[in-house]
Amino acid sequence: MPIRVLPPEVAARIAAGEVVERPASVVKELVENALDAGASRIIIEVAAGGLDSIRVSDDGSGIEAAELEAAFQRHATSKLADDADLDKVLTLGFRGEALPSIAAVAEVEMVSRPAASDSAAKLRLAPEAPPEISTCGAPVGTSVTVRCLFARLPARRKFLRSVASETNAVAAVVSHYALAYPEVRFTLTIDGRPALQTPGSGDPRDALVDVYGAETAAAMLEVRNQGTASDILVDGLVGPPHVSRAGRQYISLFVNRRWVQNRRLAFAVEDAYQGLLMTARHPIAVLHLRVPPEQVDVNVHPTKAQVRFRDEGAVFGAIQRAVRAALLADAPVRAASPAAPALVLSAQPAPLLWEHGVRVAAAAVTAPDAVSPGPNGGPQAVPATPSQALPVLRVIGQMGGTYIIAEGPEGMYLIDQHAAHERVLYERFWGQRQERAPEVQGLLEPLSLELSPRQRTLIAEQAEPLAAHGFEIEPFGQGACVLRALPRSLVGGDVRHAVVEFLDLMFEEGEGDRRDRVAMSLACHAAVRAGKTLSVDEMRELRRTPAHMGGRR
Repeated sequence: MPIRVLPPEVAARIAAGEVVERPASVVKELVENALDAGASRIIIEVAAGGLDSIRVSDDGSGIEAAELEAAFQRHATSKLADDADLDKVLTLGFRGEALPSIAAVAEVEMVSRPAASDSAAKLRLAPEAPPEISTCGAPVGTSVTVRCLFARLPARRKFLRSVASETNAVAAVVSHYALAYPEVRFTLTIDGRPALQTPGSGDPRDALVDVYGAETAAAMLEVRNQGTASDILVDGLVGPPHVSRAGRQYISLFVNRRWVQNRRLAFAVEDAYQGLLMTARHPIAVLHLRVPPEQVDVNVHPTKAQVRFRDEGAVFGAIQRAVRAALLADAPVRAASPAAPALVLSAQPAPLLWEHGVRVAAAAVTAPDAVSPGPNGGPQAVPATPSQALPVLRVIGQMGGTYIIAEGPEGMYLIDQHAAHERVLYERFWGQRQERAPEVQGLLEPLSLELSPRQRTLIAEQAEPLAAHGFEIEPFGQGACVLRALPRSLVGGDVRHAVVEFLDLMFEEGEGDRRDRVAMSLACHAAVRAGKTLSVDEMRELRRTPAHMGGRR
């Protein structure tokens, strides 16, 4: 096959694929342009997850009419003059690829008016059609409308996720930038419904109120790091250990006010919580990293979502130390004596252990392991099978309001009462889901809920899956929802916490069956807590749980 130069329109679509992956990519690029233009107010409106239409309007500096067409030429930018400027990039955009990439895969209309102009210029672009330029009335600033995204590229469109997932991604982008720029007033409207509106007061907590709720915002701890030898500054807000979530998507990292996604830096945040969070719990964090521009390379990815540091280890350490200091300042941790032996049991999957002649049964949701003698006489974990279920046990009593003491043919057993009950409930939820018959409890008085914009959007989009698990939630005014019914097993528990975690797990993108993660979460919240005194009959009921441990995982 001979070598030939691709037609311009084909090359443009290929290049656009690197920048515009989904509707959220368009929103991100347009919001960044608005911020670079000095906007103090940004309005984002999307329909059908952004596939039908996206409109981003701002009150920034605007674009001169004579430059409107040039803005859509590839690599046209007002933010760089020569290659030396790449060593000190401080704007969010600089590559000159966003607008031409969007125009290559959608219909675009831009209306812009600088403060010195009496009227605005309008430019309309459609694939394979000549541009249309006209004059109109409009306020100072710029408005960009994107319609029919990927309509001419059905192969790209079919690889997008559901409308709910695309909407969720858009809400995430807007939420992150609302947290990064609390002095800017953000308004997000989804399918005509208000989803987010920040006051633009400049106070990070005010932005947090609208993104995560007043209760969470009030609990956040301040992070202040005055700098190190490498001039890396870290500041922001982090949640105390008791304010945690089931997913990692609540960690927002900004490098010189640019939202970045970096797994290692996110791990630095989580590492600071070591020993303070329960297993499978993740922190809420909004952290700003101030790094000298010459020490960070922002030109490593077309979407600018990733950056590279000259010394990533120093950045990792600065984050870890700053967050840890904030956590310890809020709740100093007393050091344990190294001579004091401790036996720690978790409600998470764990092996059976011999400890001072006592066999410990951590009866968790996932089947635990049995043990057999190891090479040097110690215990060796062996995967459990249906035939290795625990024998019938005789209940003796309760210890510390946490463990059930039982006697079996091989000695004494300690059963974690929370984990055992969790397993019982998980089996029940699993069966109800299979039979499509959840046990629902209506509330005499509806319960108001503080939810993030993403969660409110999911509630609106996913009423049927929520009902399948026994929840009846509906929007109630701007930024609020009410709970009218819930799974009967959650009655009397921390309902607000359970609903938030339910939403996080149900819609978190990841491996495995998310419905199982939801069932586990509901079981955990409904299970009897450590510290609760149980009757003998209740203990006898729970001690039967290990007999099922070898079954479904």
